[in-house]
Amino acid sequence: MRAAFVSVHGCPVARLGEKDTGGMNVFLRETAKELGRRGVGVDIYTRAHDPNDPQVVELGENARVIHLAAGPLSETKRSLHQRLPEFTKNLHEFVEANHLRYDLVHSHYWLSGPVALSLRGRWRVPLVASFHTLGMVQRLVRAGEPDSEHRIATEQAVVRSADRLVLASPQEREQLIRLYGADPDRAHVVPCGYDPDLFKPIEKAQARRALGLHEDKIVLFVGRMERIKGLDVLLRAVAALEESESVRMVIVGGSEGDAELARLRRLAMELGVLDRLLFVGPVPQSTLPLYYNAADVCVAPSFYETFGMVALEAMACGTPVIAARVGGLQATIADGKTGFLVPWHCPEPYTERLEVILGNDLLRENLGRAARDSVGGLDWASVADRLLEVYDRALGGRLDALQSAGCA
Repeated sequence: MRAAFVSVHGCPVARLGEKDTGGMNVFLRETAKELGRRGVGVDIYTRAHDPNDPQVVELGENARVIHLAAGPLSETKRSLHQRLPEFTKNLHEFVEANHLRYDLVHSHYWLSGPVALSLRGRWRVPLVASFHTLGMVQRLVRAGEPDSEHRIATEQAVVRSADRLVLASPQEREQLIRLYGADPDRAHVVPCGYDPDLFKPIEKAQARRALGLHEDKIVLFVGRMERIKGLDVLLRAVAALEESESVRMVIVGGSEGDAELARLRRLAMELGVLDRLLFVGPVPQSTLPLYYNAADVCVAPSFYETFGMVALEAMACGTPVIAARVGGLQATIADGKTGFLVPWHCPEPYTERLEVILGNDLLRENLGRAARDSVGGLDWASVADRLLEVYDRALGGRLDALQSAGCA
């Protein structure tokens, strides 16, 4: 069996933590590798974005990334919908030139929807769709979102046409049914995962020595520099701590040229906490476990989060998480048992929970231990198995026969 993943803007080999990269990139890379190990051939079609990347990058057994030209390399996803005809044309040409055949198409994010619909019609194969974020929900939490009407119309077309829909959490599934009228029988929850060999507990002192961090209390944020990630709320929460001078806030992600990073620095200066902030920038995924283990608490203050891979990775390292009560974070964290969930839009609840966790070593250890225990079934191998179940339904129960035929 062969599957074509379409991910126009999310490249699995792109540098993580920058403006347009995050959990979706990791999901694509890890699920493709796991499916490949199970004998499913996976080609991930994405837009060329780095002149140093070859057109074809091998991810592992039976899994590869294929870069296709579509506009200038430096173009951001905001205007990429104008490049979809070029991307689709180049994809068809690559497939024909290499005599490829696919049994299923899996689209990722709304931008990939029109491309995937074209492939489905031309190849006459089932379409599975993942959205990763939903335009209607983003519009509710971030008014004035550019291209929201076009995006929502595209999402609605994909919801109507896809054979199966893959959602990252029960909350996203409910939103897709309620807001988009999705058929419940075609909507399946497949959560994100983590690598248990990478994200695991190590001694806090060891992690801090490796990173050169020696402060008593460390509050960690990992993610892109976007307003929807809620970092300004977290800055205000840290500034209001009774003993903020003994707390170091470590921010992993973002690049020096980001306008949002400059805005956050100005806000931190106004709040009087700039000297307590460490902006690390993007780091390789292999380094992230050091930061999770060095931290006393990880905070995910997003206004909207489909799943929350950062929370999952922190919990796998035994670090408690304080997160916004939004989206899939509600499915990942058991409030008061494996971390804390708080209202997403104001700093006071974050300050209160930070005071509790930072001031109680025993509670922090108990929450971290429970968090670690709660994520045991969310490794990437389990995620791939659940994806295969969805694919089998989309294929009308023909998965075993197709896998027996191989992925040539």
